[in-house]
Amino acid sequence: MAYILFLDESGNDLKMSPYEVTAGVAIEDRNVWPLIRAIHLLEENIFGRRYSLGDNELKAKKILKRKTYRLAAQLPPIEHEERRQLAKACLDDGVNITKRHLTALAQAKLAFVEGLLEIVGKFRCKAFASIVSKEFNANDTPEFLRKDFVYLFERYYYFLEEKRDEPAGLIVFDETEKSHSQRLIQQIENYFKKTTKGRIRSNLLIPEPLFVHSDLTTGVQIADIIAYIISWGMRLKGMNDESKRDELEHLVELVKSLRYRTVREVEMGENREIWSITFVQ
Repeated sequence: MAYILFLDESGNDLKMSPYEVTAGVAIEDRNVWPLIRAIHLLEENIFGRRYSLGDNELKAKKILKRKTYRLAAQLPPIEHEERRQLAKACLDDGVNITKRHLTALAQAKLAFVEGLLEIVGKFRCKAFASIVSKEFNANDTPEFLRKDFVYLFERYYYFLEEKRDEPAGLIVFDETEKSHSQRLIQQIENYFKKTTKGRIRSNLLIPEPLFVHSDLTTGVQIADIIAYIISWGMRLKGMNDESKRDELEHLVELVKSLRYRTVREVEMGENREIWSITFVQ
C-alpha cells in the first residue's frame, strides 16, 4: 500500500496573493482512479460535459476569482438541470450567451468546487499545507530545503507513520521551470540523505519526487484548489491580513475538514497538537 501526495503552489510570486501556500492532497493508491472517476462524473453532472477538456483548465485562480462570485450573485440560484444546460452552452459556444448563461456558469463553478471537496473527504484523503507570508525568510539556496517544505514533509511522515503496515509515501509536484525542478530535487535529496530527521523519514517517504503537468493531472488540480482557498480564505494564528475573502468561508470549512491532526511529544515530555496545515514563521 502507498499514499501519493499531489502538491501544488499558490501565490509563489506574492504579487497578487496575500500568502504563498504549498498544498497537497494525500490519496491512497487504490483510491486514485476511483476518485478521478468520481470527479469526472461531477464535472459532467455540473457542467453537462468535461470542463477541463479543450482549452479550459480547472485552475482555482480562474474558477474562484472574485468575478465568479459576482456573476453567480447577479441572479437568484438557478435550478440544477437548467444551470447545467446553460453552463454547457456557455462552454460550447462562448459567443451567443446571455446574462443568464454567465450566471449559470459561475454558479456551476462554485458548485463544482464544493462538490469536489466533498468527494475528496468521502475518499478519506487528507490535505497538507505550509503557509508563508511575504516577510518569510526562505533561505532558498541550492543546498537547503526550505523550512516550509520541511514542515510539510514532517506532517506527511507523521500521517504515514500512524497507518498500519507503514505505507510508502510518494511525492508528486506540478512541473515548473526545469532549473527550478532540478534545484528542488537536489534540496530534497540533501534533506533525506544528509540530515538525521531526513534519513529517518526516508524509511517511509520516497525521497525522489515525480513531476507532472498540472492540467493533465487531477490530483495536482485538487492541490491547486486547496492552496488557493487557503491563501485567500484561511487565517490561522499569526496570519493577519486584510485581503481575506469572506465569500470563501464555506470552502475554507470544507478544507479544514480534510486536515490531519496528531499529538506528538516535544521537549521535556510536553505533548503538542500538530495539524497538517500550518503557518510557518
